[in-house]
Amino acid sequence: MITRFGSSIRARLTLWAGVAAAVLWTLLSVLVLYVVQHTADEWRRASAVNAALSTVHHVERGELPTVITGSGVDAIQVLNAQGQVMASTPNLVGRPRISALEPENTASRTLITCDLPQLPGDCHFMAIFRAYQDGGGDWLVYSVVEEVPWYVHPVLVASLAGFTVTMVLLTRFGVSRVVARTLTPVDGIRAELAEITATDPGKRVRIPRNADEIRELAHTVNQTLDRLQDAAERQRMFVSDASHDLRSPITAMRTQLEDAMLHPADADWEEIGQALMTSLDRLQAIVADLLTLARLDAGAPTAHEPVNLSELISAEASRPRGKKVITTLHPDVIVPGDRLQLTRLLTNLLDNAERHAESTIIVAVRRSKDTAFIEVLDDGAGIAPDQRELVFQRFTRLDASRSRDAGGTGLGLPIAREIAAAHHGTLTIEDSDYGARFVLQLPLTEEPAG
Repeated sequence: MITRFGSSIRARLTLWAGVAAAVLWTLLSVLVLYVVQHTADEWRRASAVNAALSTVHHVERGELPTVITGSGVDAIQVLNAQGQVMASTPNLVGRPRISALEPENTASRTLITCDLPQLPGDCHFMAIFRAYQDGGGDWLVYSVVEEVPWYVHPVLVASLAGFTVTMVLLTRFGVSRVVARTLTPVDGIRAELAEITATDPGKRVRIPRNADEIRELAHTVNQTLDRLQDAAERQRMFVSDASHDLRSPITAMRTQLEDAMLHPADADWEEIGQALMTSLDRLQAIVADLLTLARLDAGAPTAHEPVNLSELISAEASRPRGKKVITTLHPDVIVPGDRLQLTRLLTNLLDNAERHAESTIIVAVRRSKDTAFIEVLDDGAGIAPDQRELVFQRFTRLDASRSRDAGGTGLGLPIAREIAAAHHGTLTIEDSDYGARFVLQLPLTEEPAG
């Protein structure tokens, strides 16, 4: 059964189909009426001319009867040179001259006249011909037929109106049936979608056996549900990981305080304060990273000022670090973007390299025709190829990373990749002879740096 959703669409489509059919068939009927009227009118005028020519022939041969019958026209009247009526159709017997009009310097004349007293009513088509009579001068032959009205005949108008109404009704009925059959699987998809809830995210809509477009719609709906389920799963994992990483420093602080409060006189409060500050710093870093990811996920607009990457990296590399930083900078590599976000991206890459490098970090900046390249390479143990995408997942820290940096949030590299994507760039890990080699690509700009 078509539900309210399907019925609404069905009603609208049927209405518009009925309106379109009414317009189409009405125009077609008008066209048919025009053609029939024009053809009938031309035929009647030709009949008047032919009847007049036939009468002229009888006049010239001296075979003209006093009463003309079987002419096929409404009226014929013949006048001699003195204007006397010599012959006519039965309806004009004993009547005066039908018209004072005559051909002007020609043998014939045709016109439309609406003021014939002998033939009242509608307008008429009149054909006037001159006929030569030996010794009697020129005679005049008048042949008259009534103009065909615009509707031709009431029966024709009624037939066309009935045909139009019938075709409109048939069109509405046909469209309604087709739409009903088409929308039945659509309504089924809608009903199944309505049954899918957060507690049953794995359910999918059925794929119809026919109707290619509806099949594509069902496939698209299922693909969208798959993506939504994946996103929801990632969100749940993200919340779980965030809760775990936030709980760890909170638990450590609570344990330290509870131990100290059991024996307050023996507690080293300065040492406890330093430990609490370390845990608070970790909490603050996690919260700051979470807020940054939230803004990036929300698609917050970024500034698009020209940023000189060479100057930016030179400033970041000059900061005191525990490892040696070597830079190779191509001058004036300028990209459009948000200076603060790009600074955060580079800082995260350098911090990550510092945590894993043995002694040296190499940073290189170069450019191609329309792309800026930044490479950050450390001389550490490197990252296995099967784990290169894993490190960009949120709260992911490899075993080596955990042993080297227990205080990391696991959000630095995911934030860096999100910032790169927000600037229409990419951040990947490429092959290298040693260590880990991060490659950032950003589109260049021709604008000068401010």
